[in-house]
Amino acid sequence: MPTPITIPRLGWSMEEGTFGEWLKAAGEIITPGAMLFSLEGEKATQEIEALDGGVLCIPTDAPRPGDIVQVGQTIGFVLAEGETPPATVGSRDAGSVVVSSPKTETPTFTRPASPTARRLAWEAGLNLDTILTPDPTGRVVREDIDRAARRPATTLVSSPKSSTPRARRRARELNIDWTKLTGTGRENRVRERDVISAAERSQPRVAEAEAPTTPGHHQPATRLRRTIAQRMLAGVQQTAPVTITTKVNAAALVSWRSERKARATATLVPTYNDMLVKLAALVLVEQPQLNSCWYRDGIYQYDTVNIAIAVETEAGLVAPVMTDVASLRIDQIALQSRTLIEHARAGTLNSAQLQGGTFTVTNLGMFDVDAFTPVINLPQAAILGVGRIVREPVVQNDAIVVGNTLTLSLTFDHRVVDGAPAARWLQRLSALIQHPEAALRG
Repeated sequence: MPTPITIPRLGWSMEEGTFGEWLKAAGEIITPGAMLFSLEGEKATQEIEALDGGVLCIPTDAPRPGDIVQVGQTIGFVLAEGETPPATVGSRDAGSVVVSSPKTETPTFTRPASPTARRLAWEAGLNLDTILTPDPTGRVVREDIDRAARRPATTLVSSPKSSTPRARRRARELNIDWTKLTGTGRENRVRERDVISAAERSQPRVAEAEAPTTPGHHQPATRLRRTIAQRMLAGVQQTAPVTITTKVNAAALVSWRSERKARATATLVPTYNDMLVKLAALVLVEQPQLNSCWYRDGIYQYDTVNIAIAVETEAGLVAPVMTDVASLRIDQIALQSRTLIEHARAGTLNSAQLQGGTFTVTNLGMFDVDAFTPVINLPQAAILGVGRIVREPVVQNDAIVVGNTLTLSLTFDHRVVDGAPAARWLQRLSALIQHPEAALRG
């Protein structure tokens, strides 16, 4: 039977994307792992690899470049020896042409998983949809398969009905019994949108906002703008957000950068944001409570510190991620930061550069903002807002002098961490800002 090629989910909230182009021609022999087509997700365009080997079949009604496609939608097929191409993407009925190709046994799964996990799941006879994983995104990796293979099969399935991990998580949050819902996914699988719809039906209907009476014009939101709106709303509605602020003496930070700038030749001079990213990463290692997320009615603490940096682009806000920041030198952070910002503003970030963040730093200091309330970037538990450095009178050794002050705003999920540990975290960061030399050396 022809193996369908389906649209994968590139982000935790992605439900649809924009089809880019086929990277292989119809009738061409493809191998597992080959780049097959490009897909624009919520914030980036990614090349999607083939999961199966065979001959590529692109029916006449397959999506064209620029078409909107749904997650899980079939867009083509991979044919094995002796199979005939289906007439349309919505049917596997035989066409008229018989092709010959290497036969493959590897199945196609819609659940996000690494290529190794897919292969091992098939070899072990496991269904990826029933594998438990600690990854908040639901992605299955080799370790999850190894764990599942050692468990009794009865522990893998919690209900005869099928649902996505996100649907089950949302059902718990909204107190919805998902086993009683009719799913809209493949084979009636319950999806997150089904749970949300059920919750909306159970609540009194809220009237829509009245149409504006003042003359103006309406502009439909772009996909990125809708994604930003969804995530900002989720960051407020799906967490218990609390924001605390502090003002810190940043004179030593200003002095360190000025000295670095004065002796720099071809060396890239770190920005204040680069310096704060480094210092925040070190505090997250010392006090890891904020390097966590709320997951399965508990706290999931990350092993590494991956910091997302908020970047303004013409299309909208994106937050590319730097991995294992605590181990990087300040020069490496400066270089990675500049590279990510350039890619973000050029619209060339890939999906991998937008995933895996454990904490976010957002800076509005360049717009003369002193303090603000940043919104949590789910599934993370905290975000640091950075204001401008202001020259103003400060008291030093019982005398009023001109100083440099910096306001920091920390928003955290109170489900994950209480106010006192969050305040201690901010206190420790303030101490490093006042004495950054050792932390920024190298």
